[in-house]
Amino acid sequence: MSAEGTEQKQQKRILILCIDRDGDLGTKAEIKTPLIGKEANLNAAVALALKDPEEPDANAMFEAIRVYDRLRSEAKPEEIFEIATISGSELGGVGADRKIVAELGELMDSFQASEVILVTDGYSDEAVLPLVESRVPVSSIRRIVVKHSESIEETAAIFTRYLRMLMENPRYSRIALGLPGLLLLILVVFSIFNILYIYWIAFLFVLSAFLLVKGFGVDKTFKNFIQWMREYSPPPLPVQISTFATFAGGLCITIGVYLGWTSIANNISIPFDLAAWVSNLPIVLGYFIRGSMDLLVIGVCVILFGRAILWYFERDIKLLRNAALIVIIAWSRWILEGTADVLIPPENPSKLVFSVIVGILIGIASFLVVLVIYRSAKGFFAKSKEQVEEFEEG
Repeated sequence: MSAEGTEQKQQKRILILCIDRDGDLGTKAEIKTPLIGKEANLNAAVALALKDPEEPDANAMFEAIRVYDRLRSEAKPEEIFEIATISGSELGGVGADRKIVAELGELMDSFQASEVILVTDGYSDEAVLPLVESRVPVSSIRRIVVKHSESIEETAAIFTRYLRMLMENPRYSRIALGLPGLLLLILVVFSIFNILYIYWIAFLFVLSAFLLVKGFGVDKTFKNFIQWMREYSPPPLPVQISTFATFAGGLCITIGVYLGWTSIANNISIPFDLAAWVSNLPIVLGYFIRGSMDLLVIGVCVILFGRAILWYFERDIKLLRNAALIVIIAWSRWILEGTADVLIPPENPSKLVFSVIVGILIGIASFLVVLVIYRSAKGFFAKSKEQVEEFEEG
């Protein structure tokens, strides 16, 4: 093995890594991670500290820079140091961990570290340490805990600040003040009318309703619905017509199925026996088809007609095939009637044969008419090459 290979094998690549698990760099300072290098980390730490001087992640980044400078000054010839910062997400949980893993992988691609010195703010060690150790050995952990004065003045100032936040921030005041205020108001009203014996029922009712609303996000859903109502813009008229036609056609199909079952009930009396139903299945299908065929065909044609209107305004070449399909499905009503005549005694297959032959002729005629229209009105359709090939293959 050459001397260069031996030196490369013994070389230690040490990464000083700072992890911002709650994504404060992105949300507060609008800085994208991963950050690699001392200058990038120093600028980001300064920007974060200017946005929020009490942010512990900024102090952790400053400590990471200090550790990096000290280790570089004491570095051995075979040691190479690098400093980097990665971040998670403000949502926390699985999403934050997946983002940390993705950025750690990206970081390992640019600097293949043999070991990591982890610098944290002391609160997220249990969450981030396994994520890092599963990919690269962690040789040291440096925890930074911001020191606070324990004097009474600072304690009072902190308590006052949080109390003001509870009173002035609507996000917290609704829970800290609004809910207790409502319960006290109910207590006063019940005291006036001398019905305190049902106060606990009202108390539990209000508390359970509040928990249900917050637990299932009813308030957020209602707020989003109100915002959607304010910002709602109706779709173009052709889309509205197509949507209404789909709804009307579906309604016709549903009623047609109901009329088919009603026709079976009015004409056949079959006991609840599987063998009896199987033996009478052709008759059952015949009466079902006879009772439902009109509305089934109308419903399908209405849906296709709504789509045809939309494709006409969009100048889509699918309009031509859709028009031919409407004609064929409309004629299928007589094919269904002939089928019902075959299934219900006394059988009469002549109408079915006639309907099928005429249906084939109508299909051929529709195809020829569509082909003539397509060749004579090519300029009307705003078609792409794929649509033309699809139409011609169809």
